[in-house]
Amino acid sequence: MASTGGKQRGNYGNSAASAGPYYFEEEERVWKPWVVPLFVIANVAVFIGTMYVNNCPSNPTPFGSCVARFLHRFSFQPLRQNPLLGPSSSTLDKMGALEWNKVVEQHEGWRLITCIWLHAGVIHLLANMLSLIFIGIRLEQQFGFLRIGIIYLVSGFGGSVLSSLFVRNSISVGASGALFGLLGAMLSELITNWTIYSNKAAALLTLVVIIVINLAVGILPHVDNFAHIGGFLTGFLLGFVLLIRPQFGWMERHNLPPESQVKSKHKMYQYVLWVAAMLLLIAGFVVGLVMLFRGENGNEHCHWCHYVSCVPTSKWNCNN
Repeated sequence: MASTGGKQRGNYGNSAASAGPYYFEEEERVWKPWVVPLFVIANVAVFIGTMYVNNCPSNPTPFGSCVARFLHRFSFQPLRQNPLLGPSSSTLDKMGALEWNKVVEQHEGWRLITCIWLHAGVIHLLANMLSLIFIGIRLEQQFGFLRIGIIYLVSGFGGSVLSSLFVRNSISVGASGALFGLLGAMLSELITNWTIYSNKAAALLTLVVIIVINLAVGILPHVDNFAHIGGFLTGFLLGFVLLIRPQFGWMERHNLPPESQVKSKHKMYQYVLWVAAMLLLIAGFVVGLVMLFRGENGNEHCHWCHYVSCVPTSKWNCNN
């Protein structure tokens, strides 16, 4: 984040794009991706607009001179103020950063959505957009723009809700809740479509390792791990609902003898997971939003949960 006490949402490792091959059937459609590139363009455009509003040369600070002054009003805040090469915290707040007080006390619920499109700096933006390209384009090719677009946006919203329940004293920005939603959806897609993977164990192990590493990064200070976890859980449940595939052999059933034909499009466990995920998703959003707008502090219901987002050590203090 650009200032002390602020939260940025870290990036998801792009190596996840290599998680396990499928058994593809002849009739499977490969979609031409366009919504993920559109999301990337939108994030970049919003960052440029944020820097235009920031106008560092016209707002001198005690932290030193603007960085890259040749960019004029698009130059960055001093590195002492924002080492990520970006705007000030006040500009991010003005543009719609997530802040508990303004969401709950001032009824600016729209910040739960706008914060997803803001980034604390060029480094933050590049890390997230590269991750989105590596993860999102492959998923959109396999499942289409509608399903991946829904997972991205709803997961980002879910990350914002959980973040607001636990983070009260700082602002939060970034697309990482949405990115972790894509990661969660990849995991649930692997589970619900288990039979069509050609290398199940390797795919699962790769994905789990990537999940653990990226969530572990979230225990560092100034990284909003609650947004990561909220986005991940939302995407994980949405994956069971939106990324369900026909069981292997369904598309080729007409070319097989009657005794070898698959009778049902999906396996029973896929239907069970679909229903359970849908119920949990609805319940989670209802409970989360009710708690949020009633002004409840999640830390009062879970006294150890603050360690999920930052673990204090001799090297850093989570209160700073």
